[in-house]
Parts: sequence; structure tokens; C-alpha cells
Amino acid sequence: MKCRLPGLLFALVWILFAESAPLMATPLSPAYPNPLIAHRADPHIVRAGDGWYYFTATVPEYDRLALRRSRTLEGLAAAEEKTIWRKHAKGPMGAHIWAPELHFIDGKWFIYFAAGEAEKIWDIRIYVLENASANPLEGEWIERGQLNTGWESFALDATTFVNRGTRYLSWAQHDPAIGGNTNIYIAKMDSPTSITGKAVMLTKPELPWEVVRFRVNEGPAFLVSGECVFLSYSASGTGAEYCLGLLSASADADLLDAKAWTKSPVPVFGTSEANGIYGPGHNQFTKAADGVTDLIVYHARNYRDIPGDPLHDPNRHTRVQALRWKADGSPDFGVPERETASSAAATTSAK
Repeated sequence: MKCRLPGLLFALVWILFAESAPLMATPLSPAYPNPLIAHRADPHIVRAGDGWYYFTATVPEYDRLALRRSRTLEGLAAAEEKTIWRKHAKGPMGAHIWAPELHFIDGKWFIYFAAGEAEKIWDIRIYVLENASANPLEGEWIERGQLNTGWESFALDATTFVNRGTRYLSWAQHDPAIGGNTNIYIAKMDSPTSITGKAVMLTKPELPWEVVRFRVNEGPAFLVSGECVFLSYSASGTGAEYCLGLLSASADADLLDAKAWTKSPVPVFGTSEANGIYGPGHNQFTKAADGVTDLIVYHARNYRDIPGDPLHDPNRHTRVQALRWKADGSPDFGVPERETASSAAATTSAK
């Protein structure tokens, strides 16, 4: 496989699939309560080497970072949630605490998150916390400050992954010279808190489905499978128009070469009117308990119409479902699954 997403033919097939979604939107296995956790956006679930599942996400108040853990993924729904850090009363890290991700690197835990200043809430940048405890719900979380991306502008949604022994950072950032809101960038990391070399832009919002309400590419998430590296990302505004795009590259390619990546001409995951799920996005990937089955973790609402700015609506819920794989080795996201009766178990207890 050359890790190249087909062009026009792929687009036509996807359109046909979307039109027939009511007939094809069958539940996948394994099945989890849907939603898994209510009122938690930008979810991130880690299945760690210690056998625990760890969960973090954006809370509706945008004022703190919280973690929960469970021996099972479905157990995260009722697991006690612990606040491990709160926003500053003034200055940097004082507003809009968004999109945390938890990563275990070189024997320590790190949380990457976005935050604005208390006095300038839209001066959003990427920050890092570090914890040397084996259990990230314990020990001390130390502020490691802002992660320097090479220039100062609106930046968020940092994620990190390793391919062929090299660790990379990817994130979304605004470039005043380009316009729009945010593009997706990548760079090598020389430590868990810093990058080395110049950032490379992988994708910018330019296709019709990427520029609805706002011109946005954000929320990168990596998935390595065989000889291919995939990067999903979220596009457009945060209402029902929110959806996922996909980039692909060979695992042996120079991932810092934008030409090594192929961009899907259509979204790979979006609103399902038939299933009553709207604006799925800001996803990540994790593994089921069997250690083999790939899962997509994402947020979405169960209604389309939102009064005012969707950013102020708290009802983006965390959802999890299995990810299929096509015969050519590329991921098949399918469609967002219907909510289930067991979704009532989703809670948001805080400590």
C-alpha cells in the first residue's frame, strides 16, 4: 500500500456512503455506553502500560484540568474525577482551559493543554504540566510553562506521537499571513516540552467542508498502522458542521515534508441525521481491552440547533466506538452511532 487516499473516486464513494448511511449505520463491536461521559468535550483516553484507562477532557466551565481512571474503558463513565490543576487568577493560563492530552513519556506523565490569559482570554497558547508519579492522579503536577512553537499567535490542540523512533508534536495555530483561523503543523521534539527545527504546515482549511462558519483545521490525532501514518483532524465551526478530515503518509516518509502527505477530498466522519448525532469531532484513538481493536474517541451533540455560539453550549459528550479497517489498510470511520439506553450511566462527578 502506498498510503495514498484516492481522489475523485474516493469522494464519489463517500458521497454514496453518506446518502445510504441510514441503511449502513449498524452498531460496531465492541459497544460502549453512548455517550460514555456527559458534558466532556475534546476527550483523550489513554490505555497505559499499567493496565489502567486514563481520561481527561475539556470541562464546560473551561477552568480546570481533571483526570479519572478505570480498569475498564466503560468504567470511566462512573469513575471518580479528580481536579489536578486550576486556572490562574491572573496572567497566562488564566482562561479558556481547553483540550488537555495526557501522555506518558520517558517515565513521567505530561499534560499538554491550551489556555488564554485572564486579562486577554483569546491570547491562547500551548502549555505543559509534568508529574513524576506512577499514578497521574497522585503526586505533584509541575508547570513547565509555554511550549514554544516558533512564533506567537493563537495556538492549541497539541498532541505527540512516535514514529520510527522519532517523537513529533502536532498542533493547530493561526498564521496571520494566511488568514482564517487555524492550520495543522508538525515538528520534531527534542524533549517532552520543546520542539526542534521549524514547524511545517500539513493542512489549512480550504475545501468547502473545512470553512463552514469558520476556517478551521484543528485537533490533530495520529494513528500508525502497518506501513502507514494517518492524521485525523477537525474542520469548520463547532456546531453540526464540525467533522473529521484525514491525512495519510508512508511510515518511512519524511513526515516533515508536507508533500509526503495526502489529504482526503471529503470528510471521513461527520453528522449522522439518521442516528441523531451532530458535529462529531476532536477525536483521538485508543485500544479496546483486547489490545488489538482500534477505537475512536470523540465528542458530539445529540441535537442540531444551538442558540448563539456553539462554543458556549455545554452538551458535547464523550463517545467511543470501534474503528473498522478497509481492505487497502486505510481506516473506515463509518458514522457516529446512535445513543443507547445505558448512556444514563454517564456522570460528571468532580473532586
